[in-house]
Amino acid sequence: MRAMVLEQQRSPLVLRDLAMPDPGEGEILLQVLSCGICRTDLHVVDGDLTEPTLPLVPGHQIVGRVTQLGTGVEGFKPGERVGVPWLGGSCGHCWYCLHDKENLCDSARYTGYQINGGFAEYTVASANYCFPLPAGYDDTQAAPLLCAGLIGYRAYRLVEHCQNIGLYGFGAAAHILIQVANYRGQQIHALTREGDTEAQAFARELGAVWAGDSRQTPPVQLDGAIIFAPAGELVPQALRAVRKGGRVVCAGIHMSDIPSFPYDILWGEREICSVANLTRRDGEEFLPLAAEIPVETTVHCYPLEQANQALDDLRYGRFSGAAVLVP
Repeated sequence: MRAMVLEQQRSPLVLRDLAMPDPGEGEILLQVLSCGICRTDLHVVDGDLTEPTLPLVPGHQIVGRVTQLGTGVEGFKPGERVGVPWLGGSCGHCWYCLHDKENLCDSARYTGYQINGGFAEYTVASANYCFPLPAGYDDTQAAPLLCAGLIGYRAYRLVEHCQNIGLYGFGAAAHILIQVANYRGQQIHALTREGDTEAQAFARELGAVWAGDSRQTPPVQLDGAIIFAPAGELVPQALRAVRKGGRVVCAGIHMSDIPSFPYDILWGEREICSVANLTRRDGEEFLPLAAEIPVETTVHCYPLEQANQALDDLRYGRFSGAAVLVP
């Protein structure tokens, strides 16, 4: 099978012919129908995340068709379409796993990081982390729901009580979450990198009540904010923008160092918290909700062999919405 392989971090992916993987106990062999690309893939390729299993097939927003079941797999059948997210496995017996916090398991393994992912024609995934996908989405539109959607939704749950919400960075996750917020009658203020008028216009098209660059102050005090951009300097800016009692959520897996800031912008019971990975509960809640709204994803499709171009376009912000590879 064809696959785009990361052989060394900070180097381009290489197109290789690999042997067809075999599903082990509790695993499913999938024909990859599409695979989304997100900023986590960039962090893996660029070396910001330092523990990949090399050589590696990246990609963790996989839409696949079940072709073979490993021993012990129940609840799936050949021909069924499923989604595979970032979290690809956990130990099942630690304190976190036993308390439905498998996203924090110290033995967790991640798709497209320690487990070969979806930048390929076929892949193997744990049945415990495969989700049935809503029928209303085609293969490419469904892919961004599996990371931008799921981890974004986990971040959103921390501010879902808020009325005025700031989104710092308006990419794949933000363009999904704004639709959830609109559905629930909340107001979104979108903050982008300086001069990114295209992303600001995209945010307004999707219903943002205000859009500007991240150096600006929104016209009203925010009740909460989510930072998707991997820029630590946004944390003090977001703290200054939220009212007393407000919450700032850092939603990325990697962020540059947060600069020192005066205590008075944290004082007043403001909070900073982070989001790590996702749980099965997130998938079980969000995917039906996305279909109910319905969330519409804006995708830019690339053939498998153009994975490096897609990563580069994401790196430099050359599109709005989400990038998707199609084998």
